[in-house]
Amino acid sequence: MSKEAILNFLQAKGEPTWLQELRLKAFEKIEELELPVIERVKFHRWNLGDGTILENDYTANIPDFTELGNNPKLVQIGTQTVLEQVPMELIEKGVVFTDFYSALEEIPEVIERYFGKARPFEEDRLAAYHTAYFNSGAVLYIPDNVEITQPIEGLFYQDSQSKVPFNKHILLIVGKNAKVSYLERFESIGDGTERTSANISVEVIAQAGSQIKFASIDRLGENVTTFISRRGRHSSDATIDWALGVMNEGNVVADFDSDLIGDGSHANLKVVAASSGRQVQGIDTRVTNYGCNSVGHILQHGVILERGTLTFNGIGHVIKGAKGADAQQESRVLMLSDKARSDANPILLIDENDVTAGHAASIGQVDPEDLYYLMSRGLNQKTAEQLVIRGFLGTVIAEIPVKEVRDEMIAVIDTKLEKR
Repeated sequence: MSKEAILNFLQAKGEPTWLQELRLKAFEKIEELELPVIERVKFHRWNLGDGTILENDYTANIPDFTELGNNPKLVQIGTQTVLEQVPMELIEKGVVFTDFYSALEEIPEVIERYFGKARPFEEDRLAAYHTAYFNSGAVLYIPDNVEITQPIEGLFYQDSQSKVPFNKHILLIVGKNAKVSYLERFESIGDGTERTSANISVEVIAQAGSQIKFASIDRLGENVTTFISRRGRHSSDATIDWALGVMNEGNVVADFDSDLIGDGSHANLKVVAASSGRQVQGIDTRVTNYGCNSVGHILQHGVILERGTLTFNGIGHVIKGAKGADAQQESRVLMLSDKARSDANPILLIDENDVTAGHAASIGQVDPEDLYYLMSRGLNQKTAEQLVIRGFLGTVIAEIPVKEVRDEMIAVIDTKLEKR
């Protein structure tokens, strides 16, 4: 790792002084800080960053935009932005949805105020590494009292033919009493086999009274070793409904957090995951209740195929003073192989008396009676298993508020099952 590489990059990009200083402070902290604690996941020897900070060359490997629809969207391949589509009516309302460096020019004070607010670099080594080495990103800014009816999409493609690290910083700032649905995809494209790493940070700033529906589908390839953080910071009466599909092919550590800072804030986290091959996935989902009468619910369902490993950690932490808080969680895993490995760990940390809290966790295999019943009706074993898995994951998918996201998650799950 080299400070000189960072200096060359930030000077070439013309970054403002505050960001340059922040990057260099983060770089100095990398070796001092510990890796984040993800219970029962051994990832300490994974390559989650080799000190490279580069940009992708422009590529001819561009998706077909005719199928993307007319809703607001941003498309990036590697570090390059290839499509921005924001209607004039939203621009006139002050909405900004663009790449990170364009946003620095359009709304510099907003970026400086909120960058790193949800996930400061001092938190752990991977947060510091990300701040020092992120090489691209995007910003969605919605002013106070703006309600957007169409879903907004961020499509971020990793070029499988490139060794350039996929280090993205996505910053969503949703103003007071604003309302938005946001769909995010991280996906590998192409038929390349280059090995690389991804260190992704998504910060969601939910200001007072805002309502956010956040859906994501992650489909990074088997040659990408990934750490991804999604973190919400909730002000009073702000709500984020998270629907997160973790469908990657490579080794992944994911950290999904909501900090309920304000009174009456809400977080609903729904996570669907699938592991296959020899893949290892560890998913930490946490809600921390700081505000009085804040509500945090976690619902996680996952399936494991072949020799895959999947770990769910569900963490509910009620801070002292958060009277009337509610922390609930459920994690369930279905194993489709006797060689699969799984953990489902419910963790409740309660520092206040006047609260409601509960948890449930289970790990099991497909019920032979369910399979026998379906096969007795003429289905082969593979189709019967697919239906059972759909039913198992469907209890979470059915809770996702956007129909298009529900349909796509089902399609992705079917694709993953077909590869067995």
